[in-house]
Amino acid sequence: MKDKVILITGASSGIGRALAVEAASRGAKLAIMARNVHELEKTAGLCRDKGAEVFLFEGDVSQEDDCKDFVERSFDYFGAIDALINNAGISMRALLLDLDLEVIRKVMDINFWGTVYCAKYALPYLLKSKGTVAGISSIAGYKGLPGRTGYSASKFAMQGFLEALRIENLHNGLHVLIACPGFTASNIRNTALAANGSSQGESPRDEGKMMTAEEVAVYVLDAIEKRRNAIVLTRQGKLTVWLNKFFPGLVDKLVFNHMAKEPDSPFSKK
Repeated sequence: MKDKVILITGASSGIGRALAVEAASRGAKLAIMARNVHELEKTAGLCRDKGAEVFLFEGDVSQEDDCKDFVERSFDYFGAIDALINNAGISMRALLLDLDLEVIRKVMDINFWGTVYCAKYALPYLLKSKGTVAGISSIAGYKGLPGRTGYSASKFAMQGFLEALRIENLHNGLHVLIACPGFTASNIRNTALAANGSSQGESPRDEGKMMTAEEVAVYVLDAIEKRRNAIVLTRQGKLTVWLNKFFPGLVDKLVFNHMAKEPDSPFSKK
């Protein structure tokens, strides 16, 4: 990745920050985007400490104009784009019965449309460089998770979009990666939306037992370097995806029972 120009959305914390720092350690040049400019500046500082050149952009991926400006200004700054990592994301946790539908719209705007907007405007540059479009998806993009209807829908949509994009450009040299980390110790659950659209606050899961954001970043960047089509991380994630191919009914029950054990679960096993 020496001197490659990598664009990363949602780079102010969690996996996005870890991706930026790991890419910087591999010699990449970084263009990073997030809404929280204060935290984004911290990420930029960590990358510059590793000798990386960094372009910082304050923006919201749910806004098409922000995505367009981010891509075009990044190209103007560096003169090339070699990879786009669509990492920005938000989760939700509530039963559909109780949910304000605006929550699903917001999740889709960020997780799905943010990926579409950035990929659309970066595509001409990536085709020229024969570069990479990557999406940080989830096991929820393979198996619907109860209490997370909007989140699962957004990740299924992201994966379908990226797969179609790969096939469209099968003979154009474009690399497309779908990365599914599984449960990761990051702030996405802390900022997840509740039924009324407010932040749920404290994560309901024990993050001490999860894969770290830094570990995820290594796997994702290795997959970009090797131009892999997809990666599924964590033993639990791989097992879920594999079992679901052959025993979907069983996995329905296992997923329900597992998610029902969360503290303050919006549903419980009957």
